[in-house]
Amino acid sequence: MYIKSRTQNFALNTLETVTPMKQIVTLGLENLIKNPPEHLKKQRLGLLSNPASVDGQFNHASKLIQKKFPGQLKALFSPQHGFYAEKQDNMIESNHSMEPELNIPIYSLYSNTRIPTKKMFDKIDVLIIDLQDVGTRVYTFIYTVSYCLEIAAKQKKQVLILDRPNPIGGTQIEGNILSQEYTSFVGRFPIPMRHGMTIAEISQFFNREFNLGCDLGIVPMSNWKRKMYWSDTELVWISPSPNLPTAHSCMVYPGQVIFEGTNISEGRGTALPFEQFGAPFMDTKKIKLPADDLIKGANLRPVNFEPTSGKWQSNVCKGFQIHITNREKFRPYLSSLILMQLIIKYHKNEFEFKNPPYEYEHEKMPMDIILGSKKLREKLINLENLSLLSNQWEQGLEKFKSLSGKYYLYE
Repeated sequence: MYIKSRTQNFALNTLETVTPMKQIVTLGLENLIKNPPEHLKKQRLGLLSNPASVDGQFNHASKLIQKKFPGQLKALFSPQHGFYAEKQDNMIESNHSMEPELNIPIYSLYSNTRIPTKKMFDKIDVLIIDLQDVGTRVYTFIYTVSYCLEIAAKQKKQVLILDRPNPIGGTQIEGNILSQEYTSFVGRFPIPMRHGMTIAEISQFFNREFNLGCDLGIVPMSNWKRKMYWSDTELVWISPSPNLPTAHSCMVYPGQVIFEGTNISEGRGTALPFEQFGAPFMDTKKIKLPADDLIKGANLRPVNFEPTSGKWQSNVCKGFQIHITNREKFRPYLSSLILMQLIIKYHKNEFEFKNPPYEYEHEKMPMDIILGSKKLREKLINLENLSLLSNQWEQGLEKFKSLSGKYYLYE
């Protein structure tokens, strides 16, 4: 199955699929291998991927493409965290290297450059992209893709995206729309924190709405529905980055990522990154009672943990593990904003926002570029009612949903 990217009237061809046992969704990668587009023959191919770029039988995209198109794969590209996803934290770059079995270069797009160079693209005619996104504005993979689209357009190259599920579903969107003055590598375009699109859908959205001008093709999935979370697909979760080890961690990530802009540990350096958070100074008893009243669809279980790396390394942190009890009611972004505000309220002398740099931004506050708004940080500090504030997002979210909905590929 292959479709040409366009604004509306998507005509999906019927494809007979061979589905592995217990696998409901057929991935774009699997559809490519079964029904390869005719125009790829004799083209020089590049592949942007990482360890999560596998089929339902754990075969990596690079090996499958090399077998299907012998001798045509000329270069590999990697996003943040590296081709092997070994780099742990932000602003830890990966070097360019060679893939030993295929004997082709691996170009890191999180290195001295985050934008493909002409030299990199000179080796290819078509860039195939197979990345597992996590449905959150600040996750950098979608911006790596956007720069690939932009440069491919300038160099008259085609891009072909192999679609994958949004692990936190395609029906819920949440958060404020990013303000243009806070664009960065964790927020290039005005979208909400939880965008509700697959990587192919949001790539089409970027390409058309922001005039990137790429010759963009899509190989969609079969059988994925917008209401599906990762657990509904029965696919095996393979971490696209070191600190999202489970599909559950993706469900809390759109909120818990905001703690990266503070001195509160977001759980890095533990077995439960983003699922737990805390600091040595936190009084969990003061925070839990109001949090239980304000946060819906989750239980906050008090925990102690000791990070082996990152913030508060080798110090015992007091905090919470987030257990989602109702995924439809749970609002990760609003919940984490409420938690941060409670920490500010009860620990105003100990709590701190981090100073720059953060994700290559050396002047603006990390919290402002994560939230996509300086005003929102100020409202947190001033202890304004966040429930009322979230109501103010609705108009922007409705406009975004109407606009982004034109690019939906699935029911």
